[in-house]
Amino acid sequence: MTATDLSTELIKAAAQAAADKLAHDIVAYDVSEVLALTDAFLLASAPSDRQVKSIIDAIEEHLLKEHGVKPARREGEREGRWVLLDFVDIVVHVQHSEERVYYALERLWKDCPEIELGEDAKATRGKGAAYEEEAP
Repeated sequence: MTATDLSTELIKAAAQAAADKLAHDIVAYDVSEVLALTDAFLLASAPSDRQVKSIIDAIEEHLLKEHGVKPARREGEREGRWVLLDFVDIVVHVQHSEERVYYALERLWKDCPEIELGEDAKATRGKGAAYEEEAP
């Protein structure tokens, strides 16, 4: 089983909204084979708490306006270091760059297929924290 067309469309839209707000290291994984709860994860990072919140707001607004979907759950907004949006079909994680390096979610999902994102979203890869480094 692979991520549905709707999930892939939502992931790409969320990635573009994140890129428009200058998110870094945007990557998406098809986790449908290993998780029953969702089809795909989107990971992105930003250098400040304020930018994390701005990215999350932009993603939520874009997915509501363009696709008519609202998150079932939104967590971590108060701290602004790692905010999660759960749209059921997809889950979006936007982390402060330091949390991105520390938690290294990419290592957890490295065996899952990466979802191809648009050129604009891919252009932001590598501009943020070097998440390939070992976490402390």
